[in-house]
Amino acid sequence: MTTSVLVCGAVFDGVSEEITGPKQILVRDGLIAEIGTAVSRPDGAELVDLSERTVSPGFIDTHVHLTMDASNLALQTLESSAAKALKGLHLAQQYLRYGFTTLRDLGSMDPEFPTIDLRDAINADLVPGPRLFVAPHVISASGGHGDMSGFYASRWDIPVSAVADGVTEIRRTVRREHAHGADWIKTANAGGYFSVGDDPASGTWFDDEMQALCAAARLVGLPVAVHTGAAEACKQAIRCGARSLEHAYLIDEEAIDMAARSGVYVVPTMQMTREDLAQLQAGTLPCQAVWKFSRDSKAINAAQQLLAASEAKVAYGTDCGMFPFSHGILEFQAMVEAGLSPVRALRAATSVGAELLGRNDLGVLEPGVCADIVAMPGNPLDDIACTAGVDFVMRTGVVHRHPGQDPTF
Repeated sequence: MTTSVLVCGAVFDGVSEEITGPKQILVRDGLIAEIGTAVSRPDGAELVDLSERTVSPGFIDTHVHLTMDASNLALQTLESSAAKALKGLHLAQQYLRYGFTTLRDLGSMDPEFPTIDLRDAINADLVPGPRLFVAPHVISASGGHGDMSGFYASRWDIPVSAVADGVTEIRRTVRREHAHGADWIKTANAGGYFSVGDDPASGTWFDDEMQALCAAARLVGLPVAVHTGAAEACKQAIRCGARSLEHAYLIDEEAIDMAARSGVYVVPTMQMTREDLAQLQAGTLPCQAVWKFSRDSKAINAAQQLLAASEAKVAYGTDCGMFPFSHGILEFQAMVEAGLSPVRALRAATSVGAELLGRNDLGVLEPGVCADIVAMPGNPLDDIACTAGVDFVMRTGVVHRHPGQDPTF
């Protein structure tokens, strides 16, 4: 593997309050070997000039859907698993160019496990792409956010979603996800905006069902991510042992305090709200979402501002797949617009995202960790929009994008 020396104009290490520099980083065998004002320069090391850029740990998006296309969801679910995996690979590779070296994919709408296959192909170096952590399906109650049957005529029984009712079915479904290689369990305990027949303001699991799901996941050693909306649904997820709250559209101060005290991560997908608002104003929001989002948009923005003002652990996640992956980098700007400081937004996509995933070798720049490194012109603490200008991407010591050069795929 190539040995590289990165000459950095400035460095955000993933945890500090400030950007420092200039510094140099020695990368060897996919890891950061040294970092300091000067580092060793082994014979044959490739010198990379980033002296006009700010260097950061690779970005982590903790909520994507590589095999879902919200613009055409009902028809897209009918494609083959292979077609979904191949399209997902293309999206993952393009998203890597924006600086996202690690992704958590939170559910496909497919009877098989295309995101598991995609993860394994990347891990085996069969294809280049970002590191993936995968929840294969969204486990949902009948009529809940993950139940796709409302998209089709009632005569059709199309097995594209993981529907379970009652404690026994829920346990069986969690165990099936585990048996096929899941890294995470994903569920929905409240309705959603794009799904048919449910409401984010209402819960969809009884307490014993939510407890059974989290207990079954805990038994097999898997963390739980919960699509949630209503404040009471957020509290239910926290009480039952969820590791992360996804969206938390209508979370209140009590639930935020519970999350902060319990160490539960909140992934507020703020750019998604802006995408929905733009579609609402343009008249292109799907009909099943119009009445719900029209009712809740102000409350969602208020909840995001409460989160920004809190001490809860906020992680970067976008829900890309429900909107174009090319817009995912705008989550930084959405977070800052909601009230997070630029440094907190950067941490959300680096060290905090890595903590959520349970990986202390990601999300920071220090000796011994994975050499996931990105660079951008400008200072993102002065202008968070600089994050949209990433033009250098290294993943585990391999350069996938370099200023002025084409990507490697």
